[in-house]
Amino acid sequence: MSVERELQKRTSVCELCGSEDNLGVFTVPPATQESEKDSIYICTTCSGQINDPETMDANHWRCLNDSMWSTVPAVQVVAWRMLNRLKAEGWPQDLLDMLYLDEETKEWAEATGEGIDQDDVVKHLDSNGAVLQAGDTVVLIKDLNVKGGGFTAKRGTAVRNIMLVHDNPEQIEGKVNGQQIVILTQYVKKN
Repeated sequence: MSVERELQKRTSVCELCGSEDNLGVFTVPPATQESEKDSIYICTTCSGQINDPETMDANHWRCLNDSMWSTVPAVQVVAWRMLNRLKAEGWPQDLLDMLYLDEETKEWAEATGEGIDQDDVVKHLDSNGAVLQAGDTVVLIKDLNVKGGGFTAKRGTAVRNIMLVHDNPEQIEGKVNGQQIVILTQYVKKN
């Protein structure tokens, strides 16, 4: 059975605003394949404003006051994302304060980076203040004794394809002499 038919069994109106016209399947990112679990049934007005934030009409989204209480996780995710987009309006912040998402649904909602305050994002900076990203190449600016490795990583050594330690902005991981090690960001510069 098609995803659209499955969603029509769940509802006959837009799951966000309640409209009965021009309904279709909307797959909630980061999912790319239509499935009943990862999709919602919404109108073209809602879908157009979700895909093009420039056309957003804040008053249209007052419907989230009702739809945010849906038991369908995909609807909760879209409601959370839209309320975060609109929180500068004032009233969406009140709804966000009331909205509860279980841990798995909250992770899905945050998966696109929407609604995450940029001040809360962990940034890894090298010794010069340049932002490091996974996959970058860095150069050691100091000789480092590798604990448990039995060698010293020499100044000027290039460390390719680094990995970021997600819960600590002062550490990265990389291979030196074929061994995976943790390196403090203060001792590297971006190449």
